[in-house]
Amino acid sequence: MSELHKFIFDGLPVRGAIVRLTDAWQEILQRRAGNNETGAYPQAVRALLGEMTAAGVLMQSNIKFNGALVFQVMGDGPVKLAVAEVQSDLSLRATASLVGDAQLPMSSPTAPLADLVNVRGAGRCAVTLDPKDRAPGQQPYQGVVSLNDVNGGRFERLSDALQFYMRQSEQLDTVLVLAADDKVAAGLIVQRMPVKGEANLAAATESSESENDGQGLNEEYNRIAILASSLTQEELLTLDVETILRRLFWEEKLLRFAPQADEQAPRFACTCSRERVGAMLNSLGEEEVESIVAERGNVEVGCDFCGQQYHFDAIDAARLFTEADKQPPSSSSVQ
Repeated sequence: MSELHKFIFDGLPVRGAIVRLTDAWQEILQRRAGNNETGAYPQAVRALLGEMTAAGVLMQSNIKFNGALVFQVMGDGPVKLAVAEVQSDLSLRATASLVGDAQLPMSSPTAPLADLVNVRGAGRCAVTLDPKDRAPGQQPYQGVVSLNDVNGGRFERLSDALQFYMRQSEQLDTVLVLAADDKVAAGLIVQRMPVKGEANLAAATESSESENDGQGLNEEYNRIAILASSLTQEELLTLDVETILRRLFWEEKLLRFAPQADEQAPRFACTCSRERVGAMLNSLGEEEVESIVAERGNVEVGCDFCGQQYHFDAIDAARLFTEADKQPPSSSSVQ
């Protein structure tokens, strides 16, 4: 069963979390593999998408936000777009769009992020917070950073890109270890939190005393960060949570957060629906939809996340553009 464990370091403004996605991650892969049109992802893409999904759960779990966290990487490589979406209740889904025949960088499970997404340096990473109940005129918040470091070099690992994002967009020093195979998608995050207000620990220098305190806290965080960074991908995939935390932080005083009665474990769930697909078709316009029906006999739309197929025949298509009180009975259903 998929699981999430959160903790803090007693007496220090440092928090952490570790996630292991098993059944939720396997369902994502099984649904993709069962799609006759697309088939299974190449191995390196599976690894990238698994790491993204684990990272999405870690980021969502660290914020109090009622809505969807959407994590995307996009660029000019064989992987045009990869998306992991995690709701506030930790329900999740993920998908990737591939282009071209460039199989060489995807044939290995350890293909660098730069070869999958950021071949010519145009790759980007975006984190979007989309509120569940938007106020009128309210727009989702989005932070976007390049998949290149400050010197123009391309990030080789997703964890490096995300650590850069956290530092640049959120002003949070972060250590991330991510790994995924066909059974498990897992991640460990450790973050240094502000000492006071909006200031980062490094900015807490109002007096010589606070300078000394800040320096001491910096040293404590750096020590914990080094311990967290020593975790290997193999250990993250093969060891249970208790063993990982004991091996890394056996000298630290960890305070663990017990799950609340109403909290749910991470799990796969798709938010697609016939109504949403109908709204999407409506946005295309009546002329466009009618031309598809005339050419193919119906409109068929498949969800990239779960594989569900939605069919709209001529009558269904007409209903999309007819006032509710004048609509004919529907002749189709989800198939």
